[in-house]
Amino acid sequence: METDGDTIKNTPTGFRCTLCNVSVPNKPTLDQHVKGRKHQTLSSVRATRKIQEEHSVFVSGIKPDVSQTEISEYFQQFGQVSEVILDKNKGVYAIVQFDETHSVKAALSCVEHQMKGLKLSVKPREKKDFKLIPKKKNILDYQQFLDHLKPQLCQLMSVDEQMRYVVEQCQLGEHETKARGLLVQLLQEVFVEFFPDSQILPFGSSVNTFGIQSCDLDLFLDLENTKVFQAQAKSTTETVGEGMSDDGRSEDSILSDIDLTAASPAEILDLVATILRRCVPGVHKVHVVSSARVPVVKFHHSELKLQGDITINNRLAVRNTHFLQLCSGVEDRLRPLVYTIRHWAKQKQLAGHPSGAATLLNNYALTLLIIFFLQNCDPPVLLTVTQFKELACEEEECVIEGWDCTFPSQPVSVPPSNNTQDLCALLAGFFSFYAQFDFASSVISVKDGRTLPITDFLGQNEEEKAMHETQPPTSPHHSPKLGPLNLLDPFELSHNVAGNLNVRSVLSFQRECQEAEKYCRSLQYKRKSAKGRSWGLVCLFTPSGETPCAKTEQLTISIPFKVESLPPSLHDQLRATGDGFRLLWFQKVCCAVEGVLQRVLRCHLTPSTDAVFSENSAVDAVKDVVFNVSANDSCEMAEPQNDASPQRATVVGSKRSLSPSSDESASPQGKKPRLAKRGKPKVPQWNCVQKHMVWAGRRKVRRELIKDTDSRPEGSCVELEAQVTAHIVEKEMEIKEPLEFRVEPQMVGGTESSRAELKLVPTNDKTGVFHDFFHFLQTFLPKMVETLLAEEGGEA
Repeated sequence: METDGDTIKNTPTGFRCTLCNVSVPNKPTLDQHVKGRKHQTLSSVRATRKIQEEHSVFVSGIKPDVSQTEISEYFQQFGQVSEVILDKNKGVYAIVQFDETHSVKAALSCVEHQMKGLKLSVKPREKKDFKLIPKKKNILDYQQFLDHLKPQLCQLMSVDEQMRYVVEQCQLGEHETKARGLLVQLLQEVFVEFFPDSQILPFGSSVNTFGIQSCDLDLFLDLENTKVFQAQAKSTTETVGEGMSDDGRSEDSILSDIDLTAASPAEILDLVATILRRCVPGVHKVHVVSSARVPVVKFHHSELKLQGDITINNRLAVRNTHFLQLCSGVEDRLRPLVYTIRHWAKQKQLAGHPSGAATLLNNYALTLLIIFFLQNCDPPVLLTVTQFKELACEEEECVIEGWDCTFPSQPVSVPPSNNTQDLCALLAGFFSFYAQFDFASSVISVKDGRTLPITDFLGQNEEEKAMHETQPPTSPHHSPKLGPLNLLDPFELSHNVAGNLNVRSVLSFQRECQEAEKYCRSLQYKRKSAKGRSWGLVCLFTPSGETPCAKTEQLTISIPFKVESLPPSLHDQLRATGDGFRLLWFQKVCCAVEGVLQRVLRCHLTPSTDAVFSENSAVDAVKDVVFNVSANDSCEMAEPQNDASPQRATVVGSKRSLSPSSDESASPQGKKPRLAKRGKPKVPQWNCVQKHMVWAGRRKVRRELIKDTDSRPEGSCVELEAQVTAHIVEKEMEIKEPLEFRVEPQMVGGTESSRAELKLVPTNDKTGVFHDFFHFLQTFLPKMVETLLAEEGGEA
């Protein structure tokens, strides 16, 4: 890439990209970064800015009454003018951009510029180094706000009062709400001049009752009526005559240059961006983001100090906003819960994008998780979307893009909840609910208020692709993108609103929920300190990493159930097994682990004498294993949460309650019987012997073998990794005392995110190399298992 030479710098620890402010350890990782979206986008923007600087001149000495057309006509004598950017606030300077650089030289070579009696000053445009400026100011402002908030919270008498105080301090103020309304009116007046009968509709945090101070202003530009107007104007022009529409408007307008029906979203957004730059006072930093899921025009309003977004194809988002307004109006406990949990998640770096990361929960997804929890309380606090629909009348029926978006328009149409829990108990219940939630194998449906088995969605994308190859699609609807956390939009059921999360993000969210659940069981959560110490929400809002805790290293390697990385053939197999899909997947993982240790790393494996195995392989014993599917070593097989089972009430300061049934042999209705009576076969285990340090120097050997012709990351090719091991075994001496260790696989799921856990126990480590080998396996083994599963699927 042409722009990489002056942006990539060598450092003692690897490389640094000065364009993206990113450091990487080696050349393959650097190649991946350079090919990534962030670097490509910034390189493109940098190149565009450089071209604009070379083709532009800075003009001063003009007056506010001088138009862009007059400036353009004057500078046409030096060459073709592509754009004129006026200072729309004061109107005293302009930037004139030419098509060719020789036009710039011609304009600069002219000694004197006279236009309409004005003496213009023409200078070269100032050249500035393009830099990515990190957004740290908002983070600092937010932290200062919380530091100011904590002493006030400590003075209040209950957690309920603390939560309501958080709402009072964080919600949009009256003056800010009015200012946003005036900006919307201004934009409406501007856009209606260019797009007759169009509407600017606010949505999102500004109007869904969950907005905080300085939140973004999300706007939807509705052009449907404009398209009708344009069609009528064209037909009238054909009958009445050229140059005039039926309402007397001249065709010499912005609409005469573009057909909204035939224009692409990118073309319309470019037009919207141009109008914002030239016609709306106070608006700066306008740019189009066409690569987003919903293309958008972003802008900044300097006087109000807020960021804004304008979309043209986002009618469903407006409807979602109305749904959140309804939920907030029906249940007054929802707002305090949402504000509190959002602040908690932001402090724990789980949501809010504090550093611009794209793998955190967005506020909409977090709000839906709260609503889903409230739907599953006993009794429910909120109705499901399906139940809301049943309360709507005919006039309230609404279908958008084929999705049924029907619900009552007024909260009075919805009967109140019978749930009387206070905010303190509901907040503790939220953490308890998701601390024991199996995200990996579930699809959360706010529409139905229950989880759907992930096996219902496996293989659907492949079937759709095969169907589209034989016949054109008749519907724009498709299956949702599956990931570590699957949360369906209440109306657009093909959209996973948490599809951006990775495994680490979900594990972090669940771990923080588990920590919060433990805290909410303490008296420090509920009782105000008589000595003025932090209590209640103050401790919950402690940033991640500041809470002291003594953690002992767990010699356990986790292999998460990542449905998005499984091959299509395995999707079909898992779907066919239904509720038993965890068993089949665990078998496949055990086979892959055995293959990595034997084939790739050349470990000598023997079945453990502590477990019953077949003659050939430890993996065969998996079929007879009763999995440990809970955090408490329960012998009860986990069931999908299809029945929206009520959340166990969390009593602050109490121990966990036992089963309400005194008869241990009884099973709840609709549940499978306990498996404890069948006996519990021991989990299959391997005794492993490693004679070489196959983990040392692998990166160097891999580079020598591929000779920089392949930039695939570590663990992406079984054959290559086996060659690396063979090279190390051939060249390096054996360890004086072979390393011996035991691998104990275990399946976890049901009340936690489904995963396979491998506990490694050293049995002979006289040379002290086990921990180095373990840390190598922590990263290497999950990647290789994923690769082996993919290869097996390809062969199938």
